[in-house]
Amino acid sequence: MTKKIKLIVYPVKDIEKAKVFYSKFLGVEPYAESPYYVGYIVGDQEVGLDPNSTVGPISYIDVKDIKVSLKEMTSVGAQIVKDIRDVANGLLIAQVKDVDGNVVGLRQQS
Repeated sequence: MTKKIKLIVYPVKDIEKAKVFYSKFLGVEPYAESPYYVGYIVGDQEVGLDPNSTVGPISYIDVKDIKVSLKEMTSVGAQIVKDIRDVANGLLIAQVKDVDGNVVGLRQQS
């Protein structure tokens, strides 16, 4: 089954300035706002802003079982950048580095 990229997260230095820019750029207001994440929904795509990230943008795919998916990725040469963690009441994410050093993400919704 083909997987769709459902979330793209951009690292930002100033979340307030970035919020103004991305609201104008995307033509929508954020659905989620906090000091550590601002999220937008554009069609079936989510765009996020992360002031704590130093890499990116990072594309995330939704997976049914993040533990299985993480194991599959490491079995083909990926290196874990951020292990599985709960970021919002059961929303699990993990990040891996591909064989060329690009960071991509896995996301499991509860």
